[in-house]
Amino acid sequence: MERLIERGLFAARWMMAPMYLGLALALVILVWIFLMELWRFVLIVPVMTVNDAILGVLALIDLSLAANLLLIVIFSGYENFVSRMDLADHEDRPDWQGEVDFSALKLKLVASIVAISGIHLLKVFMDVAKYPPDQIRWMVIIHLVFILSGVLLAAMDWIANHAKSLKHRKAMLQ
Repeated sequence: MERLIERGLFAARWMMAPMYLGLALALVILVWIFLMELWRFVLIVPVMTVNDAILGVLALIDLSLAANLLLIVIFSGYENFVSRMDLADHEDRPDWQGEVDFSALKLKLVASIVAISGIHLLKVFMDVAKYPPDQIRWMVIIHLVFILSGVLLAAMDWIANHAKSLKHRKAMLQ
């Protein structure tokens, strides 16, 4: 009975697969929005100011970072929680794929969120007159919370890894 329950629970990981397929569809949507944004950007080139150029480029960078974040979640999540991808011999396989554990995934996600938030904040600062001071203040506070969360997450991982290595060293000495 125990073995049957364990096999059933282990097979339940496949319920995550449709979620990763849905995230792949979300990536298609992001590509579409990126192309639409790029088209709008190209259309205003003849009358573009320096600020328009910088804001347009930042919008494209923002979308590409969001897409990168989505790829990290799709690849790492699928490999960590569903199944290994049999693509070791594929010439285009990213070097990091298969090596990102849950701890590294959390740090990559937080780093990507901080980068996206920072770019969004930079876009706001480029056109600061459009935003009320309270809204800017909240955006800065939220960005700082993202940064603090990332630092605390990294510190917690460092402490956990340090504790494991100390425990391992003690076991080796005995």
